[in-house]
Amino acid sequence: MASKAHSNRTETAQSAAVGLVPARSAGKVVCVPWQDMASEIAAWDKLAGQAAEPNPFFESWYLLPSLEAFNPQGEIAILRFEQDGQLLGLMPLERRSRYYGKPLPNIGNWLHANSFLGTPLVASGAEVHFWHGLFDWADSHGQRALFLHLSELGLDGPLYAALEAVLSAQGRTGAIVKNEQRAILASPLDADSYRQATFSKQKRKDLRRRTNRLSDLGEIQFEWQHGLDGMSKWTDQFLALEASGWKGDAGSALAQDKAKSFLFRESLKGAAQRERLIRLALMLDDKPIAMLSTFLTPPGAFGYKTAFDENYARHAPGILLENEFLSALDHGRFEWCDSCAASDHPVMNDIWRERRSIGKVSIAIGGSIRRTVFNQLLRFEKGKKATGEQT
Repeated sequence: MASKAHSNRTETAQSAAVGLVPARSAGKVVCVPWQDMASEIAAWDKLAGQAAEPNPFFESWYLLPSLEAFNPQGEIAILRFEQDGQLLGLMPLERRSRYYGKPLPNIGNWLHANSFLGTPLVASGAEVHFWHGLFDWADSHGQRALFLHLSELGLDGPLYAALEAVLSAQGRTGAIVKNEQRAILASPLDADSYRQATFSKQKRKDLRRRTNRLSDLGEIQFEWQHGLDGMSKWTDQFLALEASGWKGDAGSALAQDKAKSFLFRESLKGAAQRERLIRLALMLDDKPIAMLSTFLTPPGAFGYKTAFDENYARHAPGILLENEFLSALDHGRFEWCDSCAASDHPVMNDIWRERRSIGKVSIAIGGSIRRTVFNQLLRFEKGKKATGEQT
């Protein structure tokens, strides 16, 4: 269940969106090569600061190095929404020839394996106009695409509320084709009270026991860092720590992939330069045995990457680190933090008890023939889900 404050924000957003919906967008949508956006960092960062819903993965310091790393040929473009010469909306756009293995062309937001939210960056107050502009653009620039498909979209905020309002006003078909609950930390409690409310007496006792056993091996310390100081060393240590475990054995560690390690370094540096990064490490005799990074996106935050030394697995250093991260509730640096973890993640679901809805949404575009085809596809997809078959 989401926190009361989070639910109140959702209800407020829905109430605002279901008011008078204009027939057209008061602005325009254009699609540009992503390289063109490199000259608009100031406007882009301003948009991020005004966004109705934060999304670090679509901010300049994360998306540009993502595109440089994973889209060097430039197939992915940037869809931008402008009004009176101001940048008020932005989303990376991909044209896809297949939909979950089937030859069904579609267009939608671009994500990669290390992007954990697909909600567009849209200035607060411009949500309805953004969706009008996006749909108008998709209707006339769909080319071979049969529909619009948006992945990893937040479903409990003002953008989705505005999306529903515009779909209703236009009589346009749209549907959530997948909905998952993701762990978030969103509580008015202080850290100790949250632990008392979340962990059983036995669990709290076990955490103390593991801490004491670990302290028998040397001096333990939790290090919180926020700026650029020591960034290069910290990043090197994280990459080495992650590669020393099962990810290294499987060949999936960041350090083993040039593009992924480049993005990790550049995104942490970009966030830190804007004072938007939290780094936390569990140190044993000045050696990190568990590390995590979190992006600050006021009023919230997003968990990014974690790693721990498997040689100390019996002491659960990763869980001890997450337990220490709960102290962020006392720091007042964010109102909530999205874990960015899988919906069935056993550790985060146990430690963070609040939830947010993340989904995939498919939307009709184009003329009557294309919409008829989409409606048939949507009924087929819903039918397969109802019978438990995989799409």
